[in-house]
Amino acid sequence: MTDPTSLPSFPPPPDEHPLRGKVLDAMIDEGHQPRIDEDGDVAISIQEQMLFVRTLDTQPPMMRVFGQWLLDDSMAGDELTRLRAANAVTSALNLVKVTVNADRLAVAVDLIVSDGVDLGPLLSATLEAVLGSVRTWHQTVTQLLENSNEPDEA
Repeated sequence: MTDPTSLPSFPPPPDEHPLRGKVLDAMIDEGHQPRIDEDGDVAISIQEQMLFVRTLDTQPPMMRVFGQWLLDDSMAGDELTRLRAANAVTSALNLVKVTVNADRLAVAVDLIVSDGVDLGPLLSATLEAVLGSVRTWHQTVTQLLENSNEPDEA
């Protein structure tokens, strides 16, 4: 008899969470190895960063592509500087939402998914936008800190 714990993890049937199934298929077609996490989100590792896609089978179907990062003591800047950087990125990149809550940086993009949309390129571009926003946030924090250290002109 086969050990049941050795069985592969099969995706859910197509009629159960249809958008999540399409996201899984699209990510596999794009060469990724997605999995479903304990919250029911599609989890994907890209550039050694864990990102997630939460799907809502509403009318119209929607999905949120997001990531969260723990900010440790090595990350410079106080809470106000971090929040100012999040605000700057959010206002510059219309579709991306960046926020800092306590010691976490969260970046998300919400999308409405119409019938017939090619999810592979859409997800790839959105995942890159999330990672790019994290890089931009770090650069903005650094720039704000450098500007605050410059002497005021009299």
